[in-house]
Amino acid sequence: MSIEVKVPVLPESVSDATIATWHKKAGDAVKRDENLVDLETDKVVLEVPAPVDGVIKEIRQDTGATVNSQQVIAIIEEGAVAAAPAPAAAAPAPAPAAPKSAAELSPAAQRVATENKVDTSAIVGTGRDGRIIKEDVVAAGSRPAAAPAAPAAAPTPGARPEERVPMTRMRAKIAERLMQSKNSIAMLTSFNEVNLAAVSKMRKDLGEQFQKEHGVKLGFMSFFVKATVEALKRHPIVNASVDGNDIIYHGYQDVSIAVSTDKGLVTPVLRNAENMSFADIEKAIADYAKKARDGKLTLEDLQGGTFTITNGGTFGSLLSTPIVNPPQSAILGMHTIKERAVVENGQVIAAPMMYIAISYDHRIIDGKDAVLFLVDIKNQLENPHKMLLGI
Repeated sequence: MSIEVKVPVLPESVSDATIATWHKKAGDAVKRDENLVDLETDKVVLEVPAPVDGVIKEIRQDTGATVNSQQVIAIIEEGAVAAAPAPAAAAPAPAPAAPKSAAELSPAAQRVATENKVDTSAIVGTGRDGRIIKEDVVAAGSRPAAAPAAPAAAPTPGARPEERVPMTRMRAKIAERLMQSKNSIAMLTSFNEVNLAAVSKMRKDLGEQFQKEHGVKLGFMSFFVKATVEALKRHPIVNASVDGNDIIYHGYQDVSIAVSTDKGLVTPVLRNAENMSFADIEKAIADYAKKARDGKLTLEDLQGGTFTITNGGTFGSLLSTPIVNPPQSAILGMHTIKERAVVENGQVIAAPMMYIAISYDHRIIDGKDAVLFLVDIKNQLENPHKMLLGI
């Protein structure tokens, strides 16, 4: 029986998808739930599994094609067995080194390698578990290939190689949204600094017990999320959004957490963060981080959000002006922690200090609201017991 393989149902916010990588070809045997193809949308890469055991009879849409929800992209002959290869007439010559399998390449790396005819067999991946990422393929493609016979001529002195690579759909969407934010929002940024000595001590004193109890480490992010949620309750305009001439006040705190992937920055959402414990937050963030690394984030994970937290400190950023993610009206920027000299009770001491920033839409959020919101977060983090009491 012939079974159709269709594009999954896409949400209303996603009009279509692009076929990024086929992991099988016509004539290949497949197992039920085995990933056949990666589809790239504006937000995530979706995997399309085989609905049945069988053999791929036909592939109707090639790599790079744009497809729509429920469109047929392949036909599987259910229960069929792949034909055995014909016996060779003579002993074959030694085969060249096999190229890296598609499973070892990220979808973006596979696409760049296919489009630019880059041999991936000799590429050493720098991604997680040795996976080849797009940057590895781009770097390999920019290196001149060795000539098969005579020694290659010396490179021209002063050569300045360039390579043009099209943006992925996700990168293009990120660029579009950033320009939308820049052009449509009256954005302003305010800064403060926070002494994280009390939070650091709490993590040191309770971290081991917390991990034994909940099976996850007690990180800094859960403190920032809890402080943010409490501050949003007291300053609801920071949690609001603009819709035309209306202001929409959200009676809940859905906090987006910026996560970096090899395809760009994504912001999965902690829904109803106001109801989450420290352990709930740490577990959810760890789950999202794993799903982002493995390319398993879903569209539902990324939709919504009333406020965003981004942590450039994980990459060493000391200070930045984060960009608001529309239709949200504000974003909190965390940065790297540095031991600095501070004055406390008239004494100069060394303390773990972090600069924090809030970028906000000045159309609805006044400077006073933004500054008080940031001071609220600072006070909670410097007195973390307040978060436990909700004050």
